[in-house]
Amino acid sequence: EENGHQNKKLKSDADEEDAEDQNKKLPKRKIVLLMAYSGKGYHGMQRNVGSSQFKTIEDDLVSALVQSGCIPENHGEDMKKMSFQRCARTDKGVSAAGQIVSLKVWLIDDILEKINNHLPSHIRILGLKRVTGGFNSKNKCDARTYSYMLPTFAFAHKDHDVQEELYRLDRETLERVNQLLACYKGTHNFHNFTSQKGPRDPSAKRYIMEMYCGEPFVRENVEFAVIQVKGQSFMMHQIRKMIGLVIAIVKGYAAESIVERSWGEEKVDVPKAPGLGLVLEKVHFEKYNRRFGNDGLHEPLEWTEEEEKIAVFKEQYIYPTIINTEREEKSMANWLKTLPIHDFNSSAVEMQTNNKNSKKSDDLEGSDGCGDDSD
Repeated sequence: EENGHQNKKLKSDADEEDAEDQNKKLPKRKIVLLMAYSGKGYHGMQRNVGSSQFKTIEDDLVSALVQSGCIPENHGEDMKKMSFQRCARTDKGVSAAGQIVSLKVWLIDDILEKINNHLPSHIRILGLKRVTGGFNSKNKCDARTYSYMLPTFAFAHKDHDVQEELYRLDRETLERVNQLLACYKGTHNFHNFTSQKGPRDPSAKRYIMEMYCGEPFVRENVEFAVIQVKGQSFMMHQIRKMIGLVIAIVKGYAAESIVERSWGEEKVDVPKAPGLGLVLEKVHFEKYNRRFGNDGLHEPLEWTEEEEKIAVFKEQYIYPTIINTEREEKSMANWLKTLPIHDFNSSAVEMQTNNKNSKKSDDLEGSDGCGDDSD
């Protein structure tokens, strides 16, 4: 009996080795995968090899790549071996509808179907394209588009007592939101919109191409709206802080002049909106497409044929997760309660030297938004 069991084990090992040997005869090719995922329950996109404590999207992806037979097992442990690169390192809880990863694989038959068979339903590979051997999805990306879905009661003025389910965004407030979002366009020093970057760090300068809030819509009795932002690249927490500051201004906690002030050298207290509503929508490869998209060997990195699949995935997995989590955990409603704690009037130096009593009076004096503190 023992021998029989041993033989079976040896046979299954031999089968696996045969399959791998078969694959080794296939040439390895550089490809990109178009990914969509719901980020709830994950500690972001990027894998932390050796740390199984915090599960990431890449943990599930790498496991599926190995199990489907398109990369050898040791490539899963050392991702450099397959030249793996993600386009954007999404934070904890953040979802994606159009993430792009580049890597070298064996181009096995029915590769997409096989990878998806080993992935949970809330992570899907929606497309695949061959790319040049030196392609790197992070370095070759010209711009990234994110969306942020939020309940519109986030924009209700702090002095108005609103019922969350009954609140509806009026035209005037939407216009004000869009005027403020438009202030971010162009190149600015965003050192106040991330952590661990000083005002003189050249990498804190970022270029924003567009930012606007779309028309509101009602889901499950709550009104939502989606903010779109397209930029060359973003720093950690940057988008959430850009949105957090606009909410603080519209609600009447901060003066509009704080936006101008935040580009300057002083440290400004910028609140960070919850991660829940943030979605990586699309990544752009305009320069690559111009150079290689029509060279007869490579396709342009555009995904018009996959647009319907992307829309279906968002409706099935991303939007319901945002809406249901908001209803159950009230992440936006709870975060809004923290806004009065922020000090939008003092600089960091003043904040350290002021005692608590004068800090309270400063808050009261500055709350009407008078005065221009811009640099």
